[in-house]
Amino acid sequence: MKRYGRACFVWVLTALCILVFIRPAQSEEKTVRLKFSTFSPPMSRLAGLAEQWCKEVEKRGNGKIKVAFFPGGTLVPANQSYEGAVRGITDISFTSQQWTAGRFPLTEGVALPIGIKSSTQGTKLINAWYKKFKPKEYDDVKVLYMFTSGPSHFMTLKQLTSINQLKGLKIRAAGETSKIVIAMGAVPVSVPISDAYEAFQRGVCEGVLLAAETLKSFRWGDLLRGLQSNDGIGSVSTLLVVMNTQKWNSLPPDVQKIIEQVSEEWAEKTGPVWDDIDRESIEFARSQGLKTVVISKEEVSATVQKMKPLLDAYVAKMKTLGLPGEQSLKFCTDFLRANP
Repeated sequence: MKRYGRACFVWVLTALCILVFIRPAQSEEKTVRLKFSTFSPPMSRLAGLAEQWCKEVEKRGNGKIKVAFFPGGTLVPANQSYEGAVRGITDISFTSQQWTAGRFPLTEGVALPIGIKSSTQGTKLINAWYKKFKPKEYDDVKVLYMFTSGPSHFMTLKQLTSINQLKGLKIRAAGETSKIVIAMGAVPVSVPISDAYEAFQRGVCEGVLLAAETLKSFRWGDLLRGLQSNDGIGSVSTLLVVMNTQKWNSLPPDVQKIIEQVSEEWAEKTGPVWDDIDRESIEFARSQGLKTVVISKEEVSATVQKMKPLLDAYVAKMKTLGLPGEQSLKFCTDFLRANP
């Protein structure tokens, strides 16, 4: 009986030792669960690319990471998508700096009319720019990667062969874009993007200044008949993918490394995908009757001169804020010349 009791004691002691050593290992292998939110519609290629990011992170995590994907603003509305990441409503957010006016003053220089020719070029620029300046305006999140839209174009109800024909036209524009419209002699009209199609139908707006992808995504190609390709403008929308800081800091180093590696790769993937979307959208609009006009070198030079006061105003504004606006703008223009 004593021998039986001693055997039981040894067995229990052994089991307890095994549990002590196994429990930490199980804790270390606990699944990391993340929420990724984007404003892009579920069927859009940009949403598809974001979802692929989630799957790639899961794949490299070998079951250790699970990412729930929320497209179409279902978790966080577009205009609250950055703040949603800051507050932890979502762990990861695909958002745009230009939806939170005044929050990213130094970044505004990248969106200026500085002659960006493609999303690929703009995306390389903004990621290099961020690594160079690391502005404090992003201190409340972990930046995973940035990208830009393709360049904005004047797209109009009528076909226009010269920048001079923009004078007096009612152009749908918002925020900083309105300043470009005014500089070109047109009249900015503030209309929600969701209402622009009807505004074109009614003649409330006679055109728009935005990236070509809107021709298909918003079906404006059904109505607009002219597109001016003008390298003298080359303004873009800036976008980024960010993570809640506390969530990031809570992640194990190996998970952080996976997320950073995948994000660096996706920064390179996103620009070419956007450029493909722009090309597809222009082809769609052409099938509906759109004509594209490449502005002459003389008019491109004239456009550059019209844009110069906007660049000067940015530098002056940054100076009042104690930010390196002049260095930021010089970095951007030098980068574009070196990386055409």
